[in-house]
Amino acid sequence: MSASIVVVLHDSAEDLQRLLRSLEPITDRPQLIVVDAGSSDDGPAIAAAWGAEVVEAGNVGFGAANNIGLERATHSITLLLNPDIVVHEPPVLERLARHARRDDALHVPRLLNPDGSVQRSAHPLPGRVEALLPAVVHPRALPRPLRERADPWRAEADRPVGWAIAAAVAARTATLRALGPFDPEQFLFFEDLDLCLRARAAGVPTLLHPDLTLEHRGGHSTGPAYGGEPHALLAQRRREVVRANLGGRALALDDAAQALTFATRAAARAATRRDPGRERAQLAALRAARRG
Repeated sequence: MSASIVVVLHDSAEDLQRLLRSLEPITDRPQLIVVDAGSSDDGPAIAAAWGAEVVEAGNVGFGAANNIGLERATHSITLLLNPDIVVHEPPVLERLARHARRDDALHVPRLLNPDGSVQRSAHPLPGRVEALLPAVVHPRALPRPLRERADPWRAEADRPVGWAIAAAVAARTATLRALGPFDPEQFLFFEDLDLCLRARAAGVPTLLHPDLTLEHRGGHSTGPAYGGEPHALLAQRRREVVRANLGGRALALDDAAQALTFATRAAARAATRRDPGRERAQLAALRAARRG
């Protein structure tokens, strides 16, 4: 496989083992660069035994660690993979790399949960008036064109998206280097939103390929570290990224769409006797972030 792969570790040994096992069927092994961001487990040793180039980066953030790995890429195409990715069909990586050779863009696959359900990994551009409609009317109740604009992760055909979770991204190495790819000042959360917005401003779209699927466990290191979802930090970081890239008006619209979404989802869950705790916590965190 004529591409480089960059994987960032932080206490990710178990996930890394699953990823490396899923890479075994690839006959032409890619260049694998594993950057360790301060792990306390044996993840780096596992990577080295597999034959990866291991870089000890210390306790740097996710974005900075990816940047360090990208510096060592020797191929014209690089894939950024989280360690909690599993490749069930090896040709998917080569096909993502092929897309990147043909089109200068950030190419992302459809991400699946371990049970095979589709993750909400691709999103519309934040800060648009059109985001207010799906905040009040659930996207499943909208006509298909509006539904896919509101929830592009539901798309069945290749399409540009506003931004995507960066658990698996393929792009030209030169493009990624020109973008950063990540802002090293952003230690954790919404680095992918920031990357996609900066890429869009540079004329580089984010393209979803729903026919290419990878399993993504999600939250492999941040969940245990924060004892669950860090709602306050997530709300703060999203607001910072939207304001920095799109300005105050977009931030106000995004705040409104987020607040409406959390409020209507909480009300719907309460009405059907389901626990609305998560949505209420998200709404409270957003209100606190706005006050702050």
